Amino acid sequence: MGKNEDIRVESLVKICSALGCTFDDIAEIIPDKKLRSFNAMTDKELKELKDTLWHSADVLRASAHLAANKYGQPILGLIFLRYADILYKQHKEEIEEEYNRLKGGRMEKSMKEISIEKCGFYLPECAYYDFINNAPDDANKATLVKKAMEAIEDENPKIDGVLPKEVYAQLVPEEEPELLSNIVRIFKDIPENSTIDIFGEIYEYFLGNFALAEGKDGGTFYTPATVVRYMVEVLDPQPGEKKFLDPACGSGGMFVQAARYMHNHNASESEQMKFRCYGVEKEPDTVKLAKMNLLLNNVRGDITQANSFYSDPYNAFGQFDYVMANPPFNVDEVVVEKVSDDARFNTYGVPRNKSNSTKKKSDKKETVPNANYLWIGYFATALNENGKAALVMANSASDASGSEYDIRKKMIEEGIISQMVTLPSNMFSSVTLPATLWFFDKQKPNTEKKNEILFIDARNVFTQIDRAHRKFSDEQIKNLGVITKLYHGDTQALVDLIDEYKTELANAPETSDDKEVLTKAYWQSQIDWLTERFPNGVYADIIGLCKAALMDGEDGIIEQDYSLNAGRYVGVVIEDDGLTEEEFKEEMLSLNAEFTSLSAEAKKLEELIAKNLKGLLGE
Repeated sequence: MGKNEDIRVESLVKICSALGCTFDDIAEIIPDKKLRSFNAMTDKELKELKDTLWHSADVLRASAHLAANKYGQPILGLIFLRYADILYKQHKEEIEEEYNRLKGGRMEKSMKEISIEKCGFYLPECAYYDFINNAPDDANKATLVKKAMEAIEDENPKIDGVLPKEVYAQLVPEEEPELLSNIVRIFKDIPENSTIDIFGEIYEYFLGNFALAEGKDGGTFYTPATVVRYMVEVLDPQPGEKKFLDPACGSGGMFVQAARYMHNHNASESEQMKFRCYGVEKEPDTVKLAKMNLLLNNVRGDITQANSFYSDPYNAFGQFDYVMANPPFNVDEVVVEKVSDDARFNTYGVPRNKSNSTKKKSDKKETVPNANYLWIGYFATALNENGKAALVMANSASDASGSEYDIRKKMIEEGIISQMVTLPSNMFSSVTLPATLWFFDKQKPNTEKKNEILFIDARNVFTQIDRAHRKFSDEQIKNLGVITKLYHGDTQALVDLIDEYKTELANAPETSDDKEVLTKAYWQSQIDWLTERFPNGVYADIIGLCKAALMDGEDGIIEQDYSLNAGRYVGVVIEDDGLTEEEFKEEMLSLNAEFTSLSAEAKKLEELIAKNLKGLLGE
């Protein structure tokens, strides 16, 4: 066994012991680059594997006696089971050698003790994937999977309560008892030499596809990965002794993307594992998804089930280096008296209805008119003196009036809001309208940029996935991210990015029938996008794209009545939207379908109003 394998074994012991999200015992972790060396799977092969796995599982989804939002639990549980089986197999020979070497001596240890030392967990035989896969294709398969999950939790207490168990009985319908067996066989196709990286990618891919399949409900647990990657690109998290909070963490995607960003920017393994994540999630099932997600992506952290408005499990005020979140928008049921004395919320002000001041004490307890600014205040106050935050927020918050206006004005004048980015529409499964990204920087008030905010209007920067969904491409994330770097004086970042594209250009084919293969024309278009907008290699305000707006002066933030709507500052330019003829047709058809639907709904409402009015007037 080579030196790298020894390191890998020792380190994975610590990774896998952390499924309960208590990672204090981790001393050192193997670099992801070394992990990747054990698997020669290319990016294209990995994509094909993920697509195949999803397609196969999705074909079977229609047969399951489960609601769409419940189907993901058993599938993701099986991905974990396959992960545990493969990882254990990769160490089994070494475990057995150690057991036989010590057997009968004073240092004798049980198979379980050695397994935990070498692999991080003990996998009982009833949980071996082959044992389950090879069993008869009948209703008993669900019992076998349930017992496997229970056995893993029993033998590894830190995993207790994380794995799905009862739900598998619903995947053996009477008319198709072999359904679960078919699904189990799908994940048998994951190669035996797969690494933790591969499983992390597969898990995140399935989370994203489940969110798309569930539509609006999917948005409650998953933020599209490309949006999160752009947020991380701007936030630029640095490794080391850093604490990261997401008070509405869903399935933990913010943590995963932050960890990947640091890895991709050459953070050492020891530095990266000092980075610790703290998540709060209200839904119990989603907590389980998040815990498995952290494990399968080699991220250490704690996930707590709680309501962030009424619970503060990490004493968040002033404690965190980074905060990232995509919280639920426009919540209106938060009781004022439960948050009014909490420094997380009252530092900048609690949103209030002015009319509530005249309510009688006997009336129903006062609630905030809209909790958007509770979230915004929470993110700002959770930061330490050097902290940075990035959050997704409804567009309406950028111009909200009343008490929200006062909160926003206070934050702007303090200087902690560093950047505002308006996203394209249709980026989220839960909402079709554009959302806005808010960025905070607690160091900004001490710099020359205290009295200005960078606004970016990214509504025309997107890649169409289908008629109803869009995303950022890798290059669009980099192109938008470099605007922030230029704004902060990092001109080398633009030089490096253009050089990167030139290298790709030189190696790209002129044409390709494979849509996954990017041609010379594509890479040239990326170079042109950057050089046309920043010909001098330094930051400049670009009409329709970006503007560094000052507090004072004509069209300044004060003159705009403290609005944080990027459109007010960036302006509009009439230019090609970048859509092909086919994409333009799809977009127009989508808009027409939406208009038709709204018109039909309006007609129904009109008829209902007329009917009710007649009833009221006795006609």
